[in-house]
Amino acid sequence: MKLVSYDENGTPRFGALCGDRVIDLAGASELYAADDETIEIIPSRIETFFEEPDVFSESARAVIARFEADHIANDAISKLRSDVKLLPPIGRPPKIICVARNYAEHAKEAGLEISPIPIIFARFANTFVADGGPVIVPSVSTHLDWEGELAIIIGKNTNGRRLKKEEAMDYVFGYSIFNDVTVRDYQFRVTQYTAGKNFRASGPFGPVIVTADEIADPHKLDIRTTLNGEVMQFANTETMIYDIPTILEHISDFIDLEAGDVIPTGTPAGVGFKRKPPIFLKHGDRITVEIPGIGTLSNPVIDEGTA
Repeated sequence: MKLVSYDENGTPRFGALCGDRVIDLAGASELYAADDETIEIIPSRIETFFEEPDVFSESARAVIARFEADHIANDAISKLRSDVKLLPPIGRPPKIICVARNYAEHAKEAGLEISPIPIIFARFANTFVADGGPVIVPSVSTHLDWEGELAIIIGKNTNGRRLKKEEAMDYVFGYSIFNDVTVRDYQFRVTQYTAGKNFRASGPFGPVIVTADEIADPHKLDIRTTLNGEVMQFANTETMIYDIPTILEHISDFIDLEAGDVIPTGTPAGVGFKRKPPIFLKHGDRITVEIPGIGTLSNPVIDEGTA
């Protein structure tokens, strides 16, 4: 499944991407449940969906199958993708836990050592930017940089359990794309990353969540970041230093994972601040991250105060 959140008259709504249409999962489940008692009514918000993802996923699959079998564009429960304004797939996840320095070539270009354990830091949900939404160059800095990444979406609560690597993938619900846009001078003026990683409108996320069953191997995915059409980053997730089971085992050592958590897995080499000369995002640019099988996350860049 490809799941999305979208705007409907100023209110977030939960849907599924099916061909060129976005299905309103709540509305469609209400319609189809009238003659199919196996279908549960799906919540209208994805955050509520993640309270019982196994139950609602089963209903969502049934709704999508029914919609596809109808062979008609039911305007009462779906809209053309081109007519829908997407939002970040999860607007308010329980946590956003980012992994730093997870590709050897990126650590090398930054002049930093490879850590013996995954390096993590927190992001905040109010930094999210939807696909197509503007990334903002802050008035206090011009050192705005890109970091294209694969993001993990957690599907089960650990409830105090410390995961082992061999079971960790059972906790993965799906995958998305994240661009960990960073204000470099704020990041490096101190030894922790919080400020540089949490400026307003600095976290492009989306456009969809692709469920894990549609990704044959998340450790064999290309990541490509382009700036105004020019390739800046290109790598494969097989070159991550720490794979997904290692990341989840490490995080669950000290904090409970919850369904709906978002975990960006680190960026490959090719960021702007280590280029000669350095390249930073500026007003009028477009930054795009593509992962085949998931989609394309593309955002214009604007100066603060021009939105």
